[in-house]
Parts: sequence; structure tokens; C-alpha cells
Amino acid sequence: MSPAVLALIALIATLALGMTSRVNVGLLGIALAWVIGVYAAGMKADAVIAGFPSGLFITLAGVTFLFAIAKSNGTLDVLTRHATRLVRGDARLLPVLFFAIACAISTVGPGAIATVALVAPFAMATGARARVPYLLSAVMVGTGANAGNLSPISAVGAMVDGLMAKNGMGGHEWKVWAVNFGAHLLVASLAYVFFGGLKLAHDGALVETADAIPPLERRNRVTMAVTAVWIAAVVAWHVNVGLAAFAAGTLLVLVAAVDERDVIHRIPLDVLFMVTGVTMLIGVLEATKGMDLFVSMIARVATPATLNGVIAFVTGGISTYASTSGVVLPAFLPMAPGLVREVGGGDPLAVALSINVGSALVDVSPLSTLGALCVATVADRTEARDLFRKLLIWGISMTIAGALLCGLFAGLVARI
Repeated sequence: MSPAVLALIALIATLALGMTSRVNVGLLGIALAWVIGVYAAGMKADAVIAGFPSGLFITLAGVTFLFAIAKSNGTLDVLTRHATRLVRGDARLLPVLFFAIACAISTVGPGAIATVALVAPFAMATGARARVPYLLSAVMVGTGANAGNLSPISAVGAMVDGLMAKNGMGGHEWKVWAVNFGAHLLVASLAYVFFGGLKLAHDGALVETADAIPPLERRNRVTMAVTAVWIAAVVAWHVNVGLAAFAAGTLLVLVAAVDERDVIHRIPLDVLFMVTGVTMLIGVLEATKGMDLFVSMIARVATPATLNGVIAFVTGGISTYASTSGVVLPAFLPMAPGLVREVGGGDPLAVALSINVGSALVDVSPLSTLGALCVATVADRTEARDLFRKLLIWGISMTIAGALLCGLFAGLVARI
């Protein structure tokens, strides 16, 4: 059996275990990457190790470090109590609020990853206090951030519009945004219904008077100020999210806003390995051409009538674990006109819209950065593992949902 086939089987088996068991699939992915990469594919150990997503690990560790400080010194608790007062005890409004805030921030420019890094820690903690399921909070934050991600004034939107214009599909900037927004609004609405949004309580007991909420202390005010500067730096100056979070957290330790010993153990290393370890296995899959094998197997079934759905499924499958803006969109958008010619029919604009939507809908997968950030903000290890499993199922199901949506409507929308 070829190394490509072995790597593909190993990835499928790892994902299956992630959905059906409590095994830490990150550790399993690291072990399988070593065995298959070194002993089946003949790779150097250093080449296998190079597949570990150090950038993502720094981002996750930095963000969880900073918000572990806010949790440890009571700042996050005070803020979440105020948030439940804002919705007047109606927990049904919180998921909608999470979606709207994430969408608004993402639309104006920082991108979905930075947006989720900013919103997820607060949203997950606030939702938990109001008894909103972790899965619903994560989906609303992730889909909200992606809903605004392709606006013409955002970094990713500008990149997509530029790629499309370069390949003869320019002049559709707001259509690109509207189609992506509509698809995410639809799946978020369905998630809200199916994951219990309508059954959440309007519970007056959740509303606390101002007197019942502890007053802000010096350490809380300092934490909020430093975090606000961190947010501004990410949004306005596009600094690295993870490294800036480490700097902000270290500053808070230095000014005695928190006891460092109480913070370090709150960083969920097991969760961080869970969401980054599989990427090493995926690196081996790509090095052995297993990913090319996967794509070619699916692409063979495309016809002019099914091209939109097939390309949405393929890009969704890849984007479940790979960077949408950094890998999938730059690689596949230029292919749209050529795919239409090769298959013998279709609309390049419809294919491009299908690539955009199909690759983005799956991004709340815990193997992708958005889902990983949401999982990493859950302090309870058991709940984090459960959320990982549920988001993995959600991400994979979105490959099918994206294929169906694009297969049914991309051609119609492109002609409008």
C-alpha cells in the first residue's frame, strides 16, 4: 500500500475516532504522522515536525493565556454578569448577539480569525453563565465572523475580489459578500433552532442588580485596559494575535494584576494539542500526495450540472482542516475558469461563489482556526473534549450542506 493511501486512511480513521471517542486525536495524529512519514514515506523526522502548526499553537496559547488572566482575577466573571443584564435575562438573545457582534467586527476588516480570537473567550463564558450550549455559542461566533469576512473592505474580501478580477470575474464585490453572508445567516439560523436557541430561558434569576455584581477593582480595570489595547492593536495595526496576547498577558503579570502561578495551569495544553496535532498528520498526507489523490477521486465525478456542488464539497473538505484564506481560496479561485472548460460547461462566477461558500461554511471545525479558538476558550476539559467532537461533526456536515446549497443556488445567484 502506497504512503499516500496509508496517510489518507490514517486521517480518516483519526477523524472517525475524534467523532466517536474521547481519545485525544491530536496526540494520535502526531504519533501516526511520525510512523507513516518516517517509516512508510521515508521522510526525515524534521520534515514531519515541520508540519506542526506552530503559528496556530502560539495563537491559541497566547489567547488562552490572556483570557486565563481575565478569568483568574475575576474580570471575565464581572463582564459576563453585566452581559446577562444587557439581555435582561433572555438567554435566547445571546446567540443572536454573538453572531451580530462577530459579523460586524469581521466586516470592517480584521478578518474572521482575529474576530473570533477577540469575541470567543467573552462569548463562550457569557453563554455558559446563561446556560447557552457551548456548541451553539461556538457556531454563532464562528459563522458570524465568517458571514462578514468577504466584505470589500476586509482583508480577505479584498484578496478574494482581487483574485476573481485577475481571472476575469471582477465587478461582483458586493455579490460575493452577500452570497457568503446569506449562506452563513441561513446555517446559523438553522443551528439556532436545532441546537436549542428557542428553548433557552427568559429567566429573571439570571438578571443581577448592579449591587449584586462585585465592583471593579484595580486589577480588573488594568486587565480591561490592556485587553482593549490588545484588541485595538489587532484591529487597527494588524499585529500578530498570539504574540500580542502573550505580550499583553506578560504585562499584566508584571503589574501584579494576577498571580502567575494561578494562570499557567489554566492554559489547556491537552486541548491545544488536540486541535493542532492532527495538522502534522495532514502535513504527511500532503507530502505523500495523498491530498491530490483525495481531490482527484472526488473531482472525477463532476459534470457541468454538478460542478458547483462538487467544487463546494472538495474545497469544504480541504478547508475543514486547512486555512481557507491562506490555502484554499488562493489555490482554487484561479482554477474556476479552467474547471468550467475542462468539465465542458458551467459558469465561472458560480464556481467561484461555490468555492467561497463551500470553503467557509466548514470553518467552525475544531481542526480549523475558528473552531480551535472556541474549543480552547472552554476551561472545563470534559466540556472542551465534548465540544471538539461536536464541532468536528458540525464541520464535516457543513461540507455536505455547502455542496447542496451551492449545487442548488449558485448558478441562479450568479445570473442575478
